[in-house]
Amino acid sequence: MNSFEIAGPCRMSGEIIPQGAKNEALQIICATLLTPETVEIQNIPDILDVNNLIELLGELGVEITRTSANTCLFKAASINLEYLQSMEFRKRASSLRGSIMIMGPLLSRYGKAFFPKPGGDKIGRRRMDTHFYGFEKLGARFEFNPDEIFYTVHAESMKGTYMLLDEASVTGTANIIMAAVLTPGTTTIYNAACEPYIQQLCKMLTRMGAKISGIGSNLLTITGVTSLGGCKHEILPDMIEVGSFIGMAAMTQSELTIKNAAPDHLGIIPLAFSRMGIQMEIRGEDIYIPSQKEYVIETFIDGSIMTIADAPWPGLTPDLLSIFLVVATQAKGSVLIHQKMFESRLFFVDKLIDMGARIILCDPHRATVIGNNHEMPLRGSVMTSPDIRAGVALLIAALSAQGKSIIHNIEQIDRGYQNIDTRLNQLGASIRRI
Repeated sequence: MNSFEIAGPCRMSGEIIPQGAKNEALQIICATLLTPETVEIQNIPDILDVNNLIELLGELGVEITRTSANTCLFKAASINLEYLQSMEFRKRASSLRGSIMIMGPLLSRYGKAFFPKPGGDKIGRRRMDTHFYGFEKLGARFEFNPDEIFYTVHAESMKGTYMLLDEASVTGTANIIMAAVLTPGTTTIYNAACEPYIQQLCKMLTRMGAKISGIGSNLLTITGVTSLGGCKHEILPDMIEVGSFIGMAAMTQSELTIKNAAPDHLGIIPLAFSRMGIQMEIRGEDIYIPSQKEYVIETFIDGSIMTIADAPWPGLTPDLLSIFLVVATQAKGSVLIHQKMFESRLFFVDKLIDMGARIILCDPHRATVIGNNHEMPLRGSVMTSPDIRAGVALLIAALSAQGKSIIHNIEQIDRGYQNIDTRLNQLGASIRRI
């Protein structure tokens, strides 16, 4: 197990370019299974989860050519469906949650799909019901073997239909879209997720020949086509990494410019940080964060404590709540962090409390943070990363802390952040991989 050793506090300066969006990449790569023609994907992040998915597609029979560090050609002309029932596939796929999205394309193109219960972050219940509800509405049959924790979906024939999703699941919506694009008839998905990841997937599929309307809304209409062709697609900058860098700059009193940040695709994220008192300036496609001695959390108009809560897009993404929580520990003022979606994602706050943060964990979903306003710096500590986002939040805390910190289980961070230690060290951080 690898670890990070951080010597703090670190005040950084310079420019940093965000990686390609992890969550978009997982969907886009799975979508290459929908066509036998070549699909070129650019700005692929070089991270563990994405690389594992690319290897998984290679084992399925997809021809993969890496033309540069962040560009790949995918050609799924011949798929080995028998591999889906092998023990090797079960082991590979169960360790990577995003690979659940191969089911929609395989069901759409071949009429059947197999999948083990997926793994991923330990952040609470992440049910698969929405995926299979959509498949069944299209006419597929769903079987689940609880002894082997293995899903099987068959479809001798599918037909477009209307469906109202019980939750705006991003991966569920993506899976259903990919199942519907080759399904005869018209499919209407209401309460669809509409995150930029979904919008990018729909735009790519339309370039491949799919017929999708309502892109960017929660009401999608898909008219099935008989086949899809190849295309080129460039992945957006990762808005979670952009948000992480904004929070890191404020927490460490650093002066940073985030290059090619695609601010038009960040939604409410800049506004949420401004409510935390964090200054930033949009300069074309770049975001400039000046060094701030302090940042003051706003209150609501009636003077009540500010609440930062996640919500389906265009609300605040839950993937950034860990970042907002850690940044609040050195703010001036108090804030209630309300993580509505996952009941285990706030359980890393005990590590921040050990470092000197003033946090009250109200329940599994809510934490009140009373900021230290940099008057009482956090102190270095030894901790373990429980998931990707909490891991980066702990890294930000360690960068601002007084003294040495050790973060174990950094494989979790590597799953979502590309060479984060090398890139931050170039800005003036002191992170050593041990």
